Amino acid sequence: MINDLNKIIEDFEKCSLSEMDSVKLMNRVDTKYVLNLSDFLEVLPNLISDYKCLQIDGKSLLSYKNQYFDDSEFLCFKEHHRKKPKRFKVRIRKYIETDTTFLEIKKKNKGRTDKARIVVGDFVKSLKPEHLSFINKTLGKECDLIPSLWNDFQRITLVNKSKTERLTLDFNLSFEFKGKKKIYPNIVIAELKQSNVNRTSSFYKELKKRLIRPYRVSKYCIGSMDIYSKNDLKANRFKKKSLYINKLNNAC
Repeated sequence: MINDLNKIIEDFEKCSLSEMDSVKLMNRVDTKYVLNLSDFLEVLPNLISDYKCLQIDGKSLLSYKNQYFDDSEFLCFKEHHRKKPKRFKVRIRKYIETDTTFLEIKKKNKGRTDKARIVVGDFVKSLKPEHLSFINKTLGKECDLIPSLWNDFQRITLVNKSKTERLTLDFNLSFEFKGKKKIYPNIVIAELKQSNVNRTSSFYKELKKRLIRPYRVSKYCIGSMDIYSKNDLKANRFKKKSLYINKLNNAC
């Protein structure tokens, strides 16, 4: 798979991290999709004329590691499960190639995503006072959060040439916590990030041709379902999603 991806990516016009930063879209609308690997490898070459590919130190297949946080009652998971229109997730994310680490907060409010982050040193066993201060100020309330999940993946990041949208393509996903691990080698989670929904996107059109529709999915929620027992998490509404994703993963 890596060889196939590298061959396709070679044909993309490249862009730097500084160019990509001009399309940060920290407040945006996210449209997510789940594809199996074979569909992904068919779609990617058709995006070459409309998108540039992020490259850092000659690499475009970039590695990420997340440490997620939740409270002892799994508030973040439960609010997503209950379809709360206003909810949040907290993580520390390490960007492996640039050796940079951020404490990131993603807030959802009626379909829009608002992201805030600060630079931190590394992953932690427990959040430090300065971390909690940033979290509480950003959320407007106090939260007692503890580490709850590890997540690793690789990503290709594309930006359309008119600089109106970013497209992230995440693959080789794995989830782990306290000795339990789940791997998804054959799915890709795509996320189209736009200031406002625009269905003229080349990526949207490519998936529509293949009858692949937007699919609401949270890596944190799916991973939590894989790692924790039914006694820890009641996730009836996510069962169909989990079955669908596992079916795609086993299709290749």
